[in-house]
Amino acid sequence: MTPAATAPTSSTGPLDPALLAGIADLELVARIIVEGLVSGLHRSPFHGYSAEFSQYRHYRPGDDLKYVDWKLAARTDRLYTKQFRETTNMAATLVVDTSASMDFGTLTKFRYAVLASAALAHLISTQGDAVGLVAAAGRFIAPRTGRQHLRGVLAALSALEPRGPWPAGETIRRAAERMSRRGLLLVFSDFYDDEDRAFVELRRAARMGHEVVLFQILSRAELEFPYKTDVEFTDVETGRSVAVHAAVARREYKDGVTAFLERWRSRAGAEGFQYSLIVTDTPPDRALRTFLLAR
Repeated sequence: MTPAATAPTSSTGPLDPALLAGIADLELVARIIVEGLVSGLHRSPFHGYSAEFSQYRHYRPGDDLKYVDWKLAARTDRLYTKQFRETTNMAATLVVDTSASMDFGTLTKFRYAVLASAALAHLISTQGDAVGLVAAAGRFIAPRTGRQHLRGVLAALSALEPRGPWPAGETIRRAAERMSRRGLLLVFSDFYDDEDRAFVELRRAARMGHEVVLFQILSRAELEFPYKTDVEFTDVETGRSVAVHAAVARREYKDGVTAFLERWRSRAGAEGFQYSLIVTDTPPDRALRTFLLAR
């Protein structure tokens, strides 16, 4: 029996991220993760950004007074309430880090990012909103609505591979500039690459009117440094190796990681970005539900 045949659904409890990673059908995985994510939420975690006047109706006790047309009331001596309808679907763009540093762990950070971004793409699209994708150089899918478009986004995600460095600042800038209207920028990365320029471009995107959401994805080993003996580390992007004594390096390493994460968390908070640190052994439905509830 294949892993896909035995995969649990979200209604049976948290999903095993390693099991999900073994399922080749990304659309199926996205549906499994999304199932139950929005149960208990009283409104959509995503929303459109504009509305236009639709019609008047007679005022009813309890109606919000800010929607009463007082000029019309002065002319007619009657109270009318304005009603509006949304005219613009939300436009969301997924930005996925394809650097070699994401190709780390038993369940790699990259695969986790693909699973999480696919689930959010599915959720956003099924709500009738537009979703797009920006990843490696030249990989751009403009945000659009519709089931066929969603399948194209998921197919593009499935085809991505982590390799080499990732021009974080350049990719974020391209994503922000190619969104034709205000929208939602969802960035999945370990944020190791081009840290300062990445943040400059995230700030710039926010000043263009986009809402910025950051998912910093790390493995448990990167956080806890579980090595107990001498170990040699190789930079997966440059190939450079360094040998360290684990007992000596552990404290310095963990202090450095703590400072790195706090820097991203505090800078994101200062700019009003929504920030989530996700560890790859966390069930993706649980991680994304925490994100959705925070909205």
